[in-house]
Amino acid sequence: MRRYGPPMSAAIRLCGTRAGSAPGSPGLALRWEHAVLAPRTIAGTGGEGDSGSPRRLAMLERACAAGPGGENVPENNTGRPALTRRILFAMLAGLMVGLVINLAGSQRLLAPGASAVLDDYLIAGLFSVVGTIFLASLKLLVVPLVFVSIVCGTASLDDVTKLGRVGGKTLLLYMLTTATAISLALMAAVLVQPGAGFDLPTGLEYAGKVAPPLTQTLIDIFPTNPVQAMAEGNMLQILVFSLLFGFALTLSGEPGKRVLAFFQDLNVVVLRLVMVLIELAPYGVFCLIAKVFAEQGFHAIAPLAKYFFVVLGVLFLHASFTFPLLLKGLAGLDPLTFFRKMRPPVALGFSTASSGATLPVTLETVERRLGVDNSICSFTLPLGATINMDGTAIMQGVATVFIAQAYGIEIGMSGYLMVVVTATLASIGTAAVPGVGLVMLAMVLRQVNLPVEGIALIIGVDRLLDMVRTAVNLLGDAAVSCVVAKGEGRLDVAVFRD
Repeated sequence: MRRYGPPMSAAIRLCGTRAGSAPGSPGLALRWEHAVLAPRTIAGTGGEGDSGSPRRLAMLERACAAGPGGENVPENNTGRPALTRRILFAMLAGLMVGLVINLAGSQRLLAPGASAVLDDYLIAGLFSVVGTIFLASLKLLVVPLVFVSIVCGTASLDDVTKLGRVGGKTLLLYMLTTATAISLALMAAVLVQPGAGFDLPTGLEYAGKVAPPLTQTLIDIFPTNPVQAMAEGNMLQILVFSLLFGFALTLSGEPGKRVLAFFQDLNVVVLRLVMVLIELAPYGVFCLIAKVFAEQGFHAIAPLAKYFFVVLGVLFLHASFTFPLLLKGLAGLDPLTFFRKMRPPVALGFSTASSGATLPVTLETVERRLGVDNSICSFTLPLGATINMDGTAIMQGVATVFIAQAYGIEIGMSGYLMVVVTATLASIGTAAVPGVGLVMLAMVLRQVNLPVEGIALIIGVDRLLDMVRTAVNLLGDAAVSCVVAKGEGRLDVAVFRD
């Protein structure tokens, strides 16, 4: 067992109240968070007899949630229930405001001058600026959080050879859920037939990107310049470099311990920054949702209503059937508790339509609220944000059947099997490709000899569906992380059930 940084007794002393500090005061809240965050990042093996084990840390968190004499602090350290409610309220408010603006514009209820003011100053102005700044602030945290978390997680493993086993389990589960997702999508689309009788417009064009060969993708995973990889946000290259760096720390003796102590302190600071920025989430969520629905409304769905609701239905089915089966069957965990605790990152993922931008919140939630050890989730979640594409696979399955039916082309059972295999393998083979969803769809269509131009049919509703796909992808990442952590004995069940 290794432990670096302050011992547990020092962490406990941080929970104490200075003279004159009232329960729930800012000073107490700061000491509470230091006590909770610091021990969790300095834990060694995390065994039951370890004073830094997840179970002992959960007891410490509950102890620190009380003031002098056992009085309860009025609110937890993050105000999580209140924050979740504010984010959900902001989503609904943004939806209503956006639809009202869209309806007023489409029905010509406003004077031309007023409509232009709304477009220029509200939609393209306030909503766009605030939403873009919020997204940028989230993306700002992704690279430092992933790098620091993976270094700390890898260096805290008592047996670094476990990393290969964890990686193999994670990859296998991600591929399994992706194959299940696209299989459900194909079955639903064949039964409902969303493209039957669709009136094809003329002059369709779509210039699809060509996916690189698998050999080049594998080569590109290894960075030649880690600084450049971080500047470009290349998650797979950052992942590889962080794993190698953390592994090197474990082999470096005392110098490695000193560097690791610095990274553990840095991890606390980065997590604090995450929580500061997440307090602004309701405002960013409101502006992002309002802008999307003000520009598109529901009229964009009308021509493709059947396709839209088939995709939506399969996404809901996959989230409510596959993930609970995974959690209950392989880990014995309660799916309802899982869904309840995942509400904040799911709401944020729906609003931003970006797994990468939501990654800081997902990491914080999975580690702090679901009880997954940092050494597991710091590896599985960044990897999942890059290669786990359950939602995208569902879109590809339904879109393939829709395009085949719209063009009157029969691809047969062999074609459907080819779609499943191609989409599952492509989720890994095209992991680092920009705009990967449409790249993968173009690859699948070419594989079964369907016209790539058919992608132009579905682009109109893809932005709305992308929001739901992202939420499903986040649930998949977190579910796999819980299952892998439970199998490795690095899931604190007490924290999960709390």
